[in-house]
Amino acid sequence: MDVNGIESTDGTDDAWQQHWGRPEDALARAVEVLRAPRPELVPRLSEVLGTLVPHTAIAHLSGVCTYAPAHTHGPREVTEGVTGLELSRLADRAAATTSTGRPWQGEAELAGRTRPVVAVAAPGDDKGVLLVLVRADARPVAPGALAVLQQLCELVIAHSAHRATDAAPTNAMISRTAADTRARAIAEFTGTHSAALTAVLAPLRSADLDDTAARRAATELAVTALLDLRRAADLDRALSEEPADAAFARLARELRPLLRHTRVRLDLAPPSDATRSVPADTAHTARDAVRVAVMLMLEQEKPTKLHLGWQFTADGALRAVVRDDGLGLLAADALAVHRTADRIAALGGHYGVESVPGWGTTVTVDLPLGLPAAAAATDPLDGLQPRELEVLDQLAQGRRNRDIAEALHISESTVKFHVANILAKLGVSSRGEAAALAHRAGMPGTARLHVAS
Repeated sequence: MDVNGIESTDGTDDAWQQHWGRPEDALARAVEVLRAPRPELVPRLSEVLGTLVPHTAIAHLSGVCTYAPAHTHGPREVTEGVTGLELSRLADRAAATTSTGRPWQGEAELAGRTRPVVAVAAPGDDKGVLLVLVRADARPVAPGALAVLQQLCELVIAHSAHRATDAAPTNAMISRTAADTRARAIAEFTGTHSAALTAVLAPLRSADLDDTAARRAATELAVTALLDLRRAADLDRALSEEPADAAFARLARELRPLLRHTRVRLDLAPPSDATRSVPADTAHTARDAVRVAVMLMLEQEKPTKLHLGWQFTADGALRAVVRDDGLGLLAADALAVHRTADRIAALGGHYGVESVPGWGTTVTVDLPLGLPAAAAATDPLDGLQPRELEVLDQLAQGRRNRDIAEALHISESTVKFHVANILAKLGVSSRGEAAALAHRAGMPGTARLHVAS
């Protein structure tokens, strides 16, 4: 029985070929996974893999999603205890096998106990993307099933990485905010526990204690805990940030194929502070903006030379500059294509295009390394969610909870919940006061309403 409650074939023999033996069958299952929305990707992948490699739970560790690098699916007693640190250790342990493009089979410590697992990684991925299938028993999986598993996982991982780096601007902003909050929380957690463990070490090392063996054992345990905390912090930093030199080098590798069949010379000026880290979303957006600028210049400017440089500004921003010696005809809104300008704006950045006919064009993109300041609310209703706005609109028409529930096709208890939230967010104590605010904002009506998600 697999994680989805479906009786699955055993990967130790040829039974898996009933579902995966024909190429069209394997492709159909791959398409089924790739069509899943991002939040449902891991559960859908687990369901599809149930007939290839039976398992009880699945875990995924990736650096392309900065606010939630670890995903799990399966029984709570397994998935709630799996940590990113455990998955990172497993990735290191299996690296000798997975780096050659083959899945690793064995036992690993997950959620507080040793479990049989199959681990798959994407070869050459800078972030060390890892997929782990937690199995009910340690029987080996057939080599043919492992080969199919590897190829499917590489396809899904590549597709997932593309969707993450090409995400909508609002998604980039959400990811950035959540990553910053998570980093602060982990920093506080690490500092608190490091101080506590350091305090424990002092009496354990005291010469006043005569039980030498116990003191030595306790000291070793405490030191190990400190190292684990440090490793967890390093792992989080590696998943949510990129060294500036590595991010720039990746951009250079991505640009070379565009110039391979041209006579354009590429002049690179990497950031001077190579060891400084850049938030992953900032690095993704900077690379995207530069790629778009280069493609537009190659198409419209007809340059013979391109200069590309990254630098850190005094006001705490990453500045990417692309300069050519072409016709100097690039429009001021050139980066509006491919939603690039929207991605820059979502991170609080801005760009400029300076074209001089006959001399060339310079594109400058500034992306703040910290979060943009939140704009002050100018309307008391700005803090309400779409569904809350719908409820407020109904409330402004003088309708009772029962009537609102019927109009919006929700339960009366849900209406009460939304009304309570509306009163709290608006800072009022009665439905009448909330209705008065709604009328001043132009309700009832449909001008401010959105379809609830």
